Amino acid sequence: EVKNLFQLWNSALATEDPDAVAKRYSKEGVLLPTVSDIPRTDYALIKDYFVGFLKKKPQGEILESHVTIGSNWCQDAGIYEFTMGATGDKVKGRYSFIYVWEDGEWKINHHHSSIMPEGIVTAEPITKDEVRDLFQLWNGALATLDPKKVADRYAKRGVLLPTVSDIPRTDYPGIEDYFTNFLKLKPQGEIESGEIMIGTNWAQDAGIYEFTMGATGAKVKGRYTFVYVFEDGEWKISQHHSSVMPEASKPQAITEAEVKNLFQLWNSALATEDPD
Repeated sequence: EVKNLFQLWNSALATEDPDAVAKRYSKEGVLLPTVSDIPRTDYALIKDYFVGFLKKKPQGEILESHVTIGSNWCQDAGIYEFTMGATGDKVKGRYSFIYVWEDGEWKINHHHSSIMPEGIVTAEPITKDEVRDLFQLWNGALATLDPKKVADRYAKRGVLLPTVSDIPRTDYPGIEDYFTNFLKLKPQGEIESGEIMIGTNWAQDAGIYEFTMGATGAKVKGRYTFVYVFEDGEWKISQHHSSVMPEASKPQAITEAEVKNLFQLWNSALATEDPD
């Protein structure tokens, strides 16, 4: 019967009426909700919380329950899971319900709900200088000329939109395949300018870089975006977008007459009798 009291509350959620849910709490009921820092200590505050929460169309299920029964009070504490009808998301949490017998029915006197603490994402600290240094890990992998070592710098679900291939590389074999060819040029990169953003376990570095191709001596400038994520204890590349400088790739206009006149440049060079 104590466990079934949860179903009365859950059924009130199903009405999507915050008044119906708030009425499940006792006159002096206290709600410490999952996603609000504010203790809800009266009817108005409890109703206010459920105005927002019910927009997600939640329905709960108790996964683990521990019941204690006293004189005109009882407690049910454990683990529950909500399915959000609005999105299909599932959210697991810990709960404590203390029920009291009030005005001829069991009401919630205390309800404490919290997220699963081991699932809480904590931010891995990183500075802007450290974000910039992540490029050197990738550049160092290029220097090995081993495509596997370069591909290892990308996250499990990393995406590479490379400079000289139309094919998005969305898995390890695809990324490795691109660098199998690119590394034949023996590239080494240098960041010329870039802007860095840092979030919770992600960071972005975007700007301009230039490669020197050791195989030919050619220099190639391009635009880059690296999005890094903290995965399995280290920073990996989640997204890498590289593109040519668009203004440099614009076609140079020339007329038919100008094309014909190019012959004269060559012909004039013949007249110098200088093979150089």
